[in-house]
Amino acid sequence: MKVLVNAGPWLSVPPPGYGGIENVVATLVPSLRERGVIVVLASVGTSTLEVDELINTYTDGQFTELQKPYNQVMGIAHAHQARVAAELRSRDDIDLVHDHLEVVGPAVLSAVSAPWRPPVLHTLHWDLRKHAAFYGAFPPSISVNGVSESQLARAPEALRAASLGAIHLATPLADRDLRVDRAQHLVVMGRICGLKGQHVAARICQKLGLPLVLAGPVSGRNTVAELDVVAQNPYHPLHSHPDVRYYLDQVSRYLDGDLVRWVGAVGGRARDHLYASARAALFPIQWDEPGGTAVVEALALGVPPVGLRRGCLPEIIDHGRTGFLADTEEELAEWVMRVHELDPEECRREARRRFSPSVMADRYLELYEQVAR
Repeated sequence: MKVLVNAGPWLSVPPPGYGGIENVVATLVPSLRERGVIVVLASVGTSTLEVDELINTYTDGQFTELQKPYNQVMGIAHAHQARVAAELRSRDDIDLVHDHLEVVGPAVLSAVSAPWRPPVLHTLHWDLRKHAAFYGAFPPSISVNGVSESQLARAPEALRAASLGAIHLATPLADRDLRVDRAQHLVVMGRICGLKGQHVAARICQKLGLPLVLAGPVSGRNTVAELDVVAQNPYHPLHSHPDVRYYLDQVSRYLDGDLVRWVGAVGGRARDHLYASARAALFPIQWDEPGGTAVVEALALGVPPVGLRRGCLPEIIDHGRTGFLADTEEELAEWVMRVHELDPEECRREARRRFSPSVMADRYLELYEQVAR
């Protein structure tokens, strides 16, 4: 089977640091190729993932362009997807398209008429309520799957009925055996924004006197120095960005450089060590998280996750065995003090059993065959 995997134009695959969908694609593709799938990747030219063929419109990722006004960026995703459509019209050897580009992907692909368009599987990675008009009238010619049951439960009725089910996200860390000495710090890994609830984690750790490390970009700013340029210039185009305002107004008040620290975006081996050395990973999420990649990564490294009982977290965390789930901030603080009761090896075993790349690849192969039929 030859599959065109569409990762979109925003970041390279794998991404240099933060990158949700691009990390998912980078995790899935190697296992697909191990199973004999020929992969054509639609991404950007700087992608380094080993594939059979790479097609692109842009040389570099366009993620930073998203901070500009809509009328300056509205054509980026369409230009990328037009390249994908042109590729499909010019060849007849693609058996299936696995699309990951939000809204624009299925919208354009549904307009590519037979015989030039092979079957399409579109994976839903997002909060499906934010584009209600589109998802409420989703193109019937496109097959879809979700990344959690809770995500699909909140989808518009027509989309939920058309879905082929949910496949949980995986992490390549599930195949590693990284063991480092435990430190005393807790960690929140991910983009600094109100939805992730870093201010809640900081408030809890300050009250409990526990060290906390916040790791992740703020509106694409990866270091303290980069963010200072934005914060100190009220005329900077990002100064009023919601993520920047969240950091400045709700998070920075807790940062003391000692007990609570923000270390910017951390990638590669340094990120793995920061995670693996933590006593626990906190997920005080303020929304119904659809995928939970960071939770899976924590499990894979033997780091017990402690989070609020929202979104996909109850599907991923087995309360009392592989992590703790709370209904309130006060309860979350109580569970943080009991993470020593959890067995890191049990977390690793659960990650290998449920969230390894091979498990995800096998599930997707089943869907590929179903969609192709």
